[in-house]
Amino acid sequence: MFERFTRDARSTVTGAVAEARQARAATVTEEHLLLALLALGALDPLGVDRAAVTADLAAARRRGGMSRADEEALAGLGIDLTEIVSRIEETHGEGALAAPAPRRRTLGSSLRSALGRAEQDGGGSRRVPFTEGSKKVLEQSLRIALGRKDHHIGTLHLLLALLSRPGTVSEVLTDHGITYATAETRLAA
Repeated sequence: MFERFTRDARSTVTGAVAEARQARAATVTEEHLLLALLALGALDPLGVDRAAVTADLAAARRRGGMSRADEEALAGLGIDLTEIVSRIEETHGEGALAAPAPRRRTLGSSLRSALGRAEQDGGGSRRVPFTEGSKKVLEQSLRIALGRKDHHIGTLHLLLALLSRPGTVSEVLTDHGITYATAETRLAA
């Protein structure tokens, strides 16, 4: 599948891994894919304010990744998510829900650590696996490209795949006026 990726799409995937490493995240998520698209400038033709999108993603991360739809559903049950986040942060510190998940230590990694050998990939850095959601985005980008009869997978296909999946990333993009339809019509030239 990756042989179909354009140079920019490949840069997006490697940029997502770099974003995850920089955040000391245990996995590469859809959010990291979006941050990599932003860093690449792929959304600039849509007039996206990179800083505002990044801030909105950070706010969602602070809520433990809960979307506004999740927040509204909880509110319907009489649960105030803002109050829960405030209480958790009061007890455990600001951003406690946004903290990256601890890396699970396996016997192999424990042995490598004891022998002084870091867990590395070919580039000398630790491997960061993709979440199921981020893998589905990559698969969906292929389906979108095939459906459009494109012979390559570009940043447009990655963006459309992110927008086609429910969750925080598509919600933040929609809040900034970027929907599947607007991205498709304004970027597909």
